[in-house]
Amino acid sequence: MSAAEILITGGSGQLGLELARLQWPDGVRLRTPDRSELDLSSTESIAAYIDACRPLAIINAGAYTQVDRAESDPLTAFGLNAMCPAAIAEAARRHGSRLIHISTDYVFDGSRDGFYDESDAVSPLGVYGASKEAGEQAVRAILPGSVIVRTAWLFSPYRTNFVKTMLRIGRERSSVRVVADQFGCPTAASDLASALQTIAIRLVEDPAAPTGTFHFVNGGEATWYALACEVFAQATRYGYAAPAVAPISTAEYPTPARRPANSRLSVARLTESYAITPRPWKLAVAETVEHCLEEESTS
Repeated sequence: MSAAEILITGGSGQLGLELARLQWPDGVRLRTPDRSELDLSSTESIAAYIDACRPLAIINAGAYTQVDRAESDPLTAFGLNAMCPAAIAEAARRHGSRLIHISTDYVFDGSRDGFYDESDAVSPLGVYGASKEAGEQAVRAILPGSVIVRTAWLFSPYRTNFVKTMLRIGRERSSVRVVADQFGCPTAASDLASALQTIAIRLVEDPAAPTGTFHFVNGGEATWYALACEVFAQATRYGYAAPAVAPISTAEYPTPARRPANSRLSVARLTESYAITPRPWKLAVAETVEHCLEEESTS
């Protein structure tokens, strides 16, 4: 492909780090500005940065993801999850940049049976989900030719996530209690990054590339309890002394923000449009656990 500059916002997060680790085609230059260069809480900073670099494509991986804290801090959540994407979309529209915006399973209320597809009605349960849905709406309204990718239950060897938290807690306790009545699709940030790379390159090369809303999660489904059990099962292969894991209900683990009881996402549209078939989540968990424990043993 010809020379192309791709801007990645949120470059210091799980997904941003995985995007930067990928092998990109010759001629692609990634921009992964830190906050001193691009302040996502400032629409003026967003406009000025994008006006200056005029990227061919933008992957907006920046977001406010503290689900519980959002309940008491809605202004910050909506600022980063709604106003920020709107400003990015407006700047992308001015310069003809292709935009991929990352969203979440929390736009759904969890009342559906089975897997959600992209046409299902959204109904967020809390501030975080509502702010992400507002961001989706802004991107669609300002830049109809954009791509929105919803994902769920993201984990990686980096930053804070459920897999790393379980490994840490398992070192500290002989037993852990984990919610067993919420269903979703665990997703490796590395696999999402690879999918986004495929989409971004296609968007840059093909003006007629499919656009709209898509879902990406790893294959299969799980509860948080099942995910925790798998994390510890994999960890024992490396001599990790796993704690006992007890299933509990959502009611037994109250949180400020309500979680959807079902946030399983169908990836059929993405597979059909971009020939992307995610691997099973257990394979992704095994790889991440191995990475985490190897890094721990050498630190």
